[in-house]
Amino acid sequence: MAKKRAAEPDEAKLKKKIATKQTDQSTPKGDAAVRSLKKRLKREQRKRRALVLRKKRAAGSKGAAATAA
Repeated sequence: MAKKRAAEPDEAKLKKKIATKQTDQSTPKGDAAVRSLKKRLKREQRKRRALVLRKKRAAGSKGAAATAA
């Protein structure tokens, strides 16, 4: 049986969490919790970008034609 994907992507969840934490805070710089959430968000974004690049390179000339169109 396949693993079920979350209804909402991790990036969206993290963005919401960061937004709520920042509005609740008195200091705009943030604390360790907000910093760690931002790190996790950046990690997810890097993963997504790497996956896109990997798929594009794996497609070869077909991928180049598909992205240009």
